[in-house]
Amino acid sequence: MSAIEEAQAVLSEAVGKPTEPSDWFEITQERVNQFAEATLDHQWIHTDPERAKDGPFGAAIAHGQLSMSIMSFLPGGGGVGLPKVDGLKLGINYGWNKVRFPAPVPVGARVRSRGCMKEVSIKGPMLEVINEVTLEIEGSDKPACVAESVLRLVF
Repeated sequence: MSAIEEAQAVLSEAVGKPTEPSDWFEITQERVNQFAEATLDHQWIHTDPERAKDGPFGAAIAHGQLSMSIMSFLPGGGGVGLPKVDGLKLGINYGWNKVRFPAPVPVGARVRSRGCMKEVSIKGPMLEVINEVTLEIEGSDKPACVAESVLRLVF
């Protein structure tokens, strides 16, 4: 059995099994402002807390793209991490499927992520892993983001 086939077998055991959540992580105004700088998205609903008080959410909110960007990398817990596999050289973000933002993340809120591997398949010399990732907001019934991440693993 090749390294990629062995890895597929190991990862396939995790399909359908939700991970433990990551640690709670605070979304600060400083982080939102840094994201605005990096992406050139300075819309007032994100970067002007005083003006945002009169906006549709009553406070400044994180960019949806910021929420999506961090949810796979939050520290602690099982998060959306992969089981250890031998021979793995690196992972490549291949894209996202079915991205939704059911609720905004107010600045100052704490978020955490959960994952559930949906599929593992061999794609040429790589493995493709599809994870459903959910970003939860502390105290909210609705998540901030639900998306399927598509990761390619190089061996």
